[in-house]
Amino acid sequence: MESVETLADLQSITEALRDQYGVDHMVYHWVNSDGEQFGCGTYPQAWVTRYLDQGYLRIDPVIKGCYQRFHPVDWKRLDWSGKAVRMFLQDARAHGLGHQGYSVPIRGPNGQFALFTVNHSCTDAEWETFSQMHRRDLIMLAHDFNHAALRLEPGRTPREATPLSPRELEALTLLALGYNRAQAANALSISEHTLRVYIESARHKLGAQNTTHAVARAMQRGIIVV
Repeated sequence: MESVETLADLQSITEALRDQYGVDHMVYHWVNSDGEQFGCGTYPQAWVTRYLDQGYLRIDPVIKGCYQRFHPVDWKRLDWSGKAVRMFLQDARAHGLGHQGYSVPIRGPNGQFALFTVNHSCTDAEWETFSQMHRRDLIMLAHDFNHAALRLEPGRTPREATPLSPRELEALTLLALGYNRAQAANALSISEHTLRVYIESARHKLGAQNTTHAVARAMQRGIIVV
């Protein structure tokens, strides 16, 4: 991913990763604060055109559901009950999309909202095994795709900040996932005092007023993804 220089490179990586993970489709989808969309992925071009022409962005349960969340979302947990949504789903299936999906929402600078999605056709049990096995990989890939996309879009790249250390990133990520300090320290096999040092260092680098502010800033800038 670090060698990506063009959007075409990003598209090629998407196709290679789809094959590596053995899923039907893999997609990175960006929507900025003005509603402008950008993406790369393996959905059929006929579906992409159909999606844009029909304005499906307004009713897509994946977009709507993930916009309200910070955590990765299995599509089965979204609301597919409305008539318009059911017609949307039927249309998607007719264009070759699978019934299983897993999306990682990302919030970036200047109102950016992005999704990284894997889509497949298989049983619920098979999908549960896949998502549990690869959850961490998919979260990291979401971050990598978004970082590359921001780097390739002149004028949209966020200002550079002092980079966080791996331990600082781990500490903030665990807090963002809902761990308390004792649980986070235990997960990292360190003392709460040492954890506090990492958190305070990260807070200072991010220019945050408190720990909650630091987590929010790290997520907004795409430094951590949960």
